Amino acid sequence: MPKFAKSVSAMALAIMAAAGAAQAEYPEKPVEFVVPWPPGDLEDVLTRMIADDFSEAYGVPTAVVNKPGGGGGPFPGAIEVANAPADGYTIGSFIIAIPVVGPKIGIPELNPDPFVPLGNFLTYPFVVATSGDAPYSTMEELAAHAKDNDVVLGHFGAPLVPTQVTKGLAKELGFSYASDAAFDALDCNTLASGDVDVINTTLQLILPCLDDVNVLASIGSERISLTPDTPTVAELAPSLDVALWNGLFVHADTPQDVQDKIIAVAEKTMMSERAQTLAAETGALVYWQSAADVVSQIEKDIETMSRIEGMLAE
Repeated sequence: MPKFAKSVSAMALAIMAAAGAAQAEYPEKPVEFVVPWPPGDLEDVLTRMIADDFSEAYGVPTAVVNKPGGGGGPFPGAIEVANAPADGYTIGSFIIAIPVVGPKIGIPELNPDPFVPLGNFLTYPFVVATSGDAPYSTMEELAAHAKDNDVVLGHFGAPLVPTQVTKGLAKELGFSYASDAAFDALDCNTLASGDVDVINTTLQLILPCLDDVNVLASIGSERISLTPDTPTVAELAPSLDVALWNGLFVHADTPQDVQDKIIAVAEKTMMSERAQTLAAETGALVYWQSAADVVSQIEKDIETMSRIEGMLAE
């Protein structure tokens, strides 16, 4: 082989080896976890735990970046992750709505679904709640009250799963909300302000005033440990049985070995004492659900939401 050809071949092999080594060194620069909500709720707290453990495990800086949608729900934050390089340096901490609702509402960056799940780690203790001095303390009493009075619903976004479930439950009980509005945060102040009469929110956001509110129902198939006497939506209307989960997602083209490194840390974090203590304190379910099981869960949830959408369209 001519000397020049040998040099070119050697250079090509060196470049290939360098590229392989660079990929194998993931992560070698700061990693960003995008939470498309304001700080303070359960997905934010748990994602920060994962980020801290990731930094410690791999020796790189991490950041949790909150990207609330300003009434647009989690979709603006999801778009940022979709537009980022598929290299594992931008990771989404996403609710059920991103893969289930996102591809259906006319957002080009989310249709077709650009993400793959790494795993789910949280089922929210999500509730329908009202102020403690409201003239109703159960969903049945709310239904009777709403037939003669305007009731305003506060939610995180009209197309989101808990909003659709809450409106579906109203229809099952024979009433509808007079109006509704989207908020980035739904907490004690939202009810105290009088801007809305009923909110659907996570229990975490109303824990400080839990003694001063009425929790009318919880969304999911199991009652919440902190509100054991409150029925679930599934008990009141079995066809509306859906769980509100949160998981980690990356762009679908992200290399599998990169995905595996993220998964290894996140799974260990969810099994840690501090994560399980948070679960006990807040009524949340904290766990690790594999990517394959998440794919099956998403398929089931899409079917359930299609059924609810059809019911609301009648």
